[in-house]
Amino acid sequence: MFFYTLTAFGGPQGHLGMILNTFVKKRNYLTEEELIEYNSFCQLLPGASSTQLITLIGYKRGGLLLAIITLLVWITPACIIMGLFSFLLTSLHQDSFLYNIFTFIEPMTIGFLLFSTTKVFSISINNTITKIIMLFAGVLTFVFLKTPWIFPILIIAGGLATNFSNKRIPKKTDVKPKQVRWTNIWLFLLIFIIAGVLSENARKQNWENRKAYNLFENFYRFGSFVFGGGDVLLPMMLDQYVARPINSTSPQSEAAIKINKADLLTGYGIVRSIPGPVFSVASFVGGMALEKEGKKSQLVGCIIGSIAIFLPSALLVLFFFPVWQYLKQYTLVYRALEGINAVVVGVMLAAVLYLLSETPISFFTYKGSISFLVIAGTYCLLRFTKTPTPLIVILCLLLGWIF
Repeated sequence: MFFYTLTAFGGPQGHLGMILNTFVKKRNYLTEEELIEYNSFCQLLPGASSTQLITLIGYKRGGLLLAIITLLVWITPACIIMGLFSFLLTSLHQDSFLYNIFTFIEPMTIGFLLFSTTKVFSISINNTITKIIMLFAGVLTFVFLKTPWIFPILIIAGGLATNFSNKRIPKKTDVKPKQVRWTNIWLFLLIFIIAGVLSENARKQNWENRKAYNLFENFYRFGSFVFGGGDVLLPMMLDQYVARPINSTSPQSEAAIKINKADLLTGYGIVRSIPGPVFSVASFVGGMALEKEGKKSQLVGCIIGSIAIFLPSALLVLFFFPVWQYLKQYTLVYRALEGINAVVVGVMLAAVLYLLSETPISFFTYKGSISFLVIAGTYCLLRFTKTPTPLIVILCLLLGWIF
């Protein structure tokens, strides 16, 4: 697992193929059929799907303890790298040479997100109802980006919308009732509620360490509602740390967590160049969120981000997997997933439009022109070639160095 972690480049799109080659063909830890079933199960859950798949492989090999060890081995190297990068970025002056080499990482990130959006679109949008859901989700997300609960509301609404018709996925009638043990899921819900209550009290009463409480709640909520992987995490963070603080007129907004959009996108671009889960960007964002409170607080922010973003994924996959064989018989689950996936595409589309509207792209300045070319070039390289992701990042860093 450790050696796989150090070579797992390419994000979720590349992880499945590498898992097939490493753990199925070389190690015989599980069969191809089991891998496909595990992957399908993880796609039904919110959170980091490739991380959940890795955790299940450990669970199959050695139960709960080995699953937890496997999870820690998988996420630790990437989280350490991204946490250290937050210290590097904050130590650089905005006019320094090293800071300027990240100039074109922001448009590169938009190119990545645009590619992911088109790829998910081709998979998830295949009939009239999914097109309608996608358009509504995209418009509502773009208009109400600063509204805290727009994402979970859209996800619930999308799942309900595709359950009104049984023409595409007929309902099964031969499902035998079985007693399901739901007690373990209470831990997931209990943490969610406690984190929400503490975060809200910290905000209202302006506690001394309110940002730490807010940060844990933010990332735990992200990990609980992100369907579609790391590319859907970006719109949520843009909403939470960029759009909402700027648009808020509340006096308490002065103490809210604010992150520069360019820094956020830089971190999101850099995470593409390292092996491991894309969700490890939370380590970087956690550090950036608390960097003004000092180095110790910044380190705490890195740790909080790492734990809070992966904890829901681990709890959900380990608690729900034992009842998966029963739940997968219900057509309701598959119908809901169809609508949820359509919402995910709409959210990603809205994020692309938001970023484009906020990015200085102009053909009258050389940097504006290059930014446009970087977006288009990144998309074309991902769409039409097999160029490794780290190489694209290196090319964009070189552009920043040259210009």
